[in-house]
Amino acid sequence: MTRRRATRRTFLKAGGAAATAALMPLTAIAQARPRVVVVGGGFAGATCARFLKKLDPVITVTLIETNSTFTACPFSNAVIAGFRDLAAQQFTYEKVVGDGVVLVTGTANVIDPQARSLTVGDGTKVNYDRLVLAPGIDFRWDALPGYDEAAAEKMPHAWKAGEQTLLLRRQLEAMEDGGLVAIAAPANPYRCPPGPYERASLIAYYLKTKKPRSKVIVLDAKDQFSKQRLFEEAWKKLYPDHLEWVSLSSGGKVISVEPATNTLVTDFDRYDAKVASVIPPQKAGRIAELAGVADRTGWCPINPATFESALVPNIHVIGDAALTGGMAKAAFAASAQAKVCAAAIVRLIAGETPVTPKLINACYSLAAPDYAFHVAGVYHPENDVLAEVEGSGGVSALDAPPAMRALEADFAKGWFNTVTGEAFG
Repeated sequence: MTRRRATRRTFLKAGGAAATAALMPLTAIAQARPRVVVVGGGFAGATCARFLKKLDPVITVTLIETNSTFTACPFSNAVIAGFRDLAAQQFTYEKVVGDGVVLVTGTANVIDPQARSLTVGDGTKVNYDRLVLAPGIDFRWDALPGYDEAAAEKMPHAWKAGEQTLLLRRQLEAMEDGGLVAIAAPANPYRCPPGPYERASLIAYYLKTKKPRSKVIVLDAKDQFSKQRLFEEAWKKLYPDHLEWVSLSSGGKVISVEPATNTLVTDFDRYDAKVASVIPPQKAGRIAELAGVADRTGWCPINPATFESALVPNIHVIGDAALTGGMAKAAFAASAQAKVCAAAIVRLIAGETPVTPKLINACYSLAAPDYAFHVAGVYHPENDVLAEVEGSGGVSALDAPPAMRALEADFAKGWFNTVTGEAFG
């Protein structure tokens, strides 16, 4: 079992390394001390900054990040369910700085694409030759009647890991046995497509083991979702009495919320929950809008070979904020995009043509601490988006034995260590 687990981790690392190696520049950079600024220190931004320095140490790379500690969303549902500590999700930028990246702690709030400069919250101006935006997501606070920042303190989204994660965990712990937990899942696109269903699964695990007369219900704005057959199989096996999913066509779309009573309203019903987790519609982080790289969808169209903005030259957008077509908004996808973007920038600075890339994405989901499954795919540029290479996809088998699901739970830990290690470790 140990050897198989190491093989899976080696595969994930090798995939990223192969993509990077294929995009290495062919000649040395002639320009003296080119400047690349990366805004956002999540999986996309931190990985991009580190790989830029590894690919060409001559480049001055500056990473601008609001927080001194990054709190990872993958595995945060396990924190909510009570079998993982939030500290295991938190990472500093010590090793990023150790690679030679200049770290500026602050919030970028003004970008001048003509002057190629940006301003950090304290008034510090930073100039760049190439700018990489990795701002993650923001919420559309006006998209769901009744749900705003104040309501999130009563009905936590927990879609940005940290205090919201702990708030939802505390609410579950305080709920009396027999209470209803409701999760509102948004329409596509949003960060981490299988995330709401993993959350429902792990909350159901908590309820089954700690509060067996309680139940979790998913009110969905969709009729289909990522890894649906695998989740439904897990729910039937593990939580037949503790979890219910209500699809869009069955009246599951939440059209408004009433925080004072923890009520979720659909077209046909009202759900009075003891605990409610409302995941609102999303868009690219605010700095993308300020930079002019977000379109009317709220997301950022890009050149899929270089991740340069389709709207503003010399600015690249990676991670959840980017419009990438078939490639999901997920941590491993963000990491893969960061490496491709870094290699493309090095070539562009050198006056060379970036190589057409192939990107790997792999995503694990937990349905219980010892029960997991995955989906994986390879993507390439096609018709201005990233499309899955035909025949490249892989997904866990249905009806797998418990030992295989437990092994995949171990693989998931290796996956997490890989993606966090490349960004922060």
